[in-house]
Amino acid sequence: MNGGPTGREFSLPLRVYIEDTDAGGIVYYVNYLKYIERARTEFMRSLGMDRSAIFNGEIMFVVRDLAVRYSLPARLDDELEATACLTGIGGASLDLRQTVRRGQELLVEADVSLACVSPASLGPRRIPKAMLATLRAAQHPSGD
Repeated sequence: MNGGPTGREFSLPLRVYIEDTDAGGIVYYVNYLKYIERARTEFMRSLGMDRSAIFNGEIMFVVRDLAVRYSLPARLDDELEATACLTGIGGASLDLRQTVRRGQELLVEADVSLACVSPASLGPRRIPKAMLATLRAAQHPSGD
């Protein structure tokens, strides 16, 4: 894994297992969402924000918007890399550009918007100041 609080793209190595594929040995489309979810989770963990920091009774992050573009399929036993790059930060939201690659080949690209919400009401809630400062330090310098 690389990346972290330097504004670079975070990456998580993955391998395609039989359970990820359809009868033809091609990764089932919804599994790419699992791959990018894992990359987002590990990205946040690399910033010191593990599950207890994100789902702490005060706040939680939920996917608000997701746009996915599928370019090429992955197959059984492929070695992949799922990435996460923080591209935008609002008072109660985060925007990320995420990809799944096989070597230099771009397989899937996604733009993900997360909303910070109150677990009790599921209404918007501002990101805590300390967390916001850490996230701003990890944002990609160009904003995308």
